Amino acid sequence: MSRQIIRDLMPEAEQFLAEFLRFPSVSGKEHEAMLFLDKAFAELDVEVERVPMTNALRADPDYSDPIPDLAYDGRFNLRIRRRGTGGGKTLLFNAHTDVVPPSEGQESPWSGRIADGVAYGRGACDDKGPLTSIYLTLKALDALGVRLKGDVVAHLVVEEENGGNGSLAMARAGERADGCIVLEPTDHKVFTSIRGAVWFRIVFKGKAGHSGQAGQTRSALLLARDAMAILERYHDDLLAASRGLPLFDPYPNPMPITFGRLEAGNWPSAAPNRAVLEGVLGLLPNKTKEEVCAEMRQALLDGGLTADDFDLGFTYRHDSSVVEVDHELPQTLLGAAEAAGSPAATAAMTASCDAWFYNNQLGIPTVVYGPGSLKVAHSKDEVIELADIERAAGVFVRFLMDYCGAEQS
Repeated sequence: MSRQIIRDLMPEAEQFLAEFLRFPSVSGKEHEAMLFLDKAFAELDVEVERVPMTNALRADPDYSDPIPDLAYDGRFNLRIRRRGTGGGKTLLFNAHTDVVPPSEGQESPWSGRIADGVAYGRGACDDKGPLTSIYLTLKALDALGVRLKGDVVAHLVVEEENGGNGSLAMARAGERADGCIVLEPTDHKVFTSIRGAVWFRIVFKGKAGHSGQAGQTRSALLLARDAMAILERYHDDLLAASRGLPLFDPYPNPMPITFGRLEAGNWPSAAPNRAVLEGVLGLLPNKTKEEVCAEMRQALLDGGLTADDFDLGFTYRHDSSVVEVDHELPQTLLGAAEAAGSPAATAAMTASCDAWFYNNQLGIPTVVYGPGSLKVAHSKDEVIELADIERAAGVFVRFLMDYCGAEQS
């Protein structure tokens, strides 16, 4: 019965997603999309609360600032609540509304095009399609006449892509729940272990000069080259020390180092006195973000650079998030997926996301699960199949009935 009702609701979910995709809601510019979501969810049988943000967030020690000078006064997250009848567990969903900029060669990223059961464009699978599954789930619960004993709460947040500042604000506002599902595209897997990451920015300080003055110059660009080699060796040592974590061990390199940007110089025949290197380094549950930040600095010093050669800063710092595989939350979700005809398996997530805010800081057991595939996220070929959203809603309806407790009228 529930499958047919969800299928009957798919045209409304499709319309919701198509309109949602048309908002170019890159990090820091989600306001119009948030207004759309506020209105759309207000039409359901739920409470919709705007949770205001302020510029004070920038002083938080866990604030991420790879995008400088973002303002927060007047912006908001959304807290959606479907009240239960009492006596059941509360389940929290989290999904983000921001997207990364369009990829080079990506056609019509904001068209909201849906054809032959596939939605195209930036955010289709990361994270507007998964968020749509929350909308569809809530509509399905009402259409089915399901009365849950526990509450269902959803945080629809800004700025996940640039470090999770929306979820950080929600964590600081406080929330109580028995379990949390962060929605990301997971290829029908339940991620119980999610790696952390640090984004770094290193400013190198050399001595500028003419190419004909060998020995009189110190190229900041060559310092950056040396630093990349040092940090690659540190990564190799860190990876070797991180083996023995069962869910991560199947991956050859679950915590890569990536050098994403390097800027230096303004003339081919002059040694530059300044270079800026930016990148990201993953970390697994055997290390904290503080340990990795300190070890990176020491590796540069041990590798031959001096304290006067560089300034190392971090624009994003996430710890790993771990829930034991046999915990009630993932086990109930796995059972619901099986019952709904969409079997899932537990695995580790080799990217970082907002799970650690809820699991580590609020003490709410948290897993990551949702429709779509990470393989196409952030790519020019980003898509999501509507059937994936339909299946996810079927799993969530079954899961909420099992986890929160329910009776049908």
